[in-house]
Amino acid sequence: MIRAIVTDIEGTTSDIRFVHQVLFPYARQHLDSWILRNIEQPEVVQALDNLKSERGQPEADTASLISVLHRFMDEDRKSTALKALQGMIWREGYLNGSFTGHLYPDVVPALKRWQQQGLALYVYSSGSVPAQKLLFGYSDAGDITGLFSGYFDTRTGAKRETGSYQQIASQLGLEGQQLLFLSDIHQELDAAKQAGWHTLQLIRGEADSVSVHPQVSSFEQINPEKV
Repeated sequence: MIRAIVTDIEGTTSDIRFVHQVLFPYARQHLDSWILRNIEQPEVVQALDNLKSERGQPEADTASLISVLHRFMDEDRKSTALKALQGMIWREGYLNGSFTGHLYPDVVPALKRWQQQGLALYVYSSGSVPAQKLLFGYSDAGDITGLFSGYFDTRTGAKRETGSYQQIASQLGLEGQQLLFLSDIHQELDAAKQAGWHTLQLIRGEADSVSVHPQVSSFEQINPEKV
């Protein structure tokens, strides 16, 4: 019996084009000036220190760190330090009204229905937890953060590693068979399945012909009682 649903964001609850055509360009455009303007803020200092540790360069100066961040963005590197800084920059964009977080229209009604059915809802995304909360807090549908009981990001582990899902299950105090993971990426679902989870693949475009997971095109098609 499913007791909790964990959902991905990009390509699952939200159009991946919002991330790649709105969020990423905004962070890139504002990265240099934003870091220099906020260089003394504790959360920025911590993120840059984490980046130094990632690179093994404890003496790196700000200019070289900014250069590394741009290279990481070019490579779509899943760097925890980069994700943290992007989230801080996006926060400014959400707050000043530059954009709102995209959600597919089928998402919120389903989330509300599942919550009313007593299911706990969680998010697991490669974006930082603060960035996740911003997207859902300033979404097209308003603030829906109250629907979620918790959030997980790459600090828990990589999304294609089985151990990450074992760690999440342990933190939630649930067995794998009590958990349902929703994602558009079959490699992530493979890892969750290996951890004993139930899985469903969201296909917002063409079907994934190499996936072994059940596929749906909308949250409306998901019945947690029948997975």
